[in-house]
Amino acid sequence: MNIKSINIKLVFGLAYLGIILIGLYFLFSAISIKDLMSYEFILANKDIIFNYKKENFLALICIFFIITVVWNLALGVGTPIALFSGFVFGKWAGTLIVVLGNTVGATLIFFLAKNFFSDFIEKKFSKKFSKFTSFFKRNELLYYTLFRFVGGAGTPFPIQNIIPVIFNMNIKNYFIATLVGIIPTTFISVALGSGIESAINKNITLSFLSILFLPEIYLPIVGFAIILIITFFVKKFYFKVK
Repeated sequence: MNIKSINIKLVFGLAYLGIILIGLYFLFSAISIKDLMSYEFILANKDIIFNYKKENFLALICIFFIITVVWNLALGVGTPIALFSGFVFGKWAGTLIVVLGNTVGATLIFFLAKNFFSDFIEKKFSKKFSKFTSFFKRNELLYYTLFRFVGGAGTPFPIQNIIPVIFNMNIKNYFIATLVGIIPTTFISVALGSGIESAINKNITLSFLSILFLPEIYLPIVGFAIILIITFFVKKFYFKVK
């Protein structure tokens, strides 16, 4: 690797980091994290959001899709996006939007990581995930789909997005595996968000005991528990990281 190539990657990396930090600064200057977690804030803005959705449904979908893609580029965790999508769009439309948005965003971050940060990623993660190499060599599409399906065997979503850089995964296979593999966990999170919206419509206070036994809430939780159990066994026998 020559000095010119290193300089280009350094400039690009700093520019990317700068854009993300500026975006996050303006986002959280306008919206407080405390407000987003506040039940009163949700109630106060629920009608505004749903009225806008009624009048500008396609526009809201496009806006939320772009936010989801950018959230992935900012290395954000997927749960808040999925919960909000379920709250606003419901289980089915919400799942479709989040799956597509996360897939496009993850593919973009994978492309950027593969072309500009591969040396850093290999140095940081190659030893930790070395056991995955044999699986990816056998069938990268199948095993990465399975890896996504079980929630990355406990690996945080942003790290899942860049791990295949180590194995030089084909970008087409990456896109397909992500698109298919994230459906179960995404649907569970989105369904939980939809259940919260249903609880609000029923004028149920969002306390743990009051909403736990609602079918809209406990069924996604049961589904999540099943995914955790599957993840435990798959990780133990197939994706054990040393």
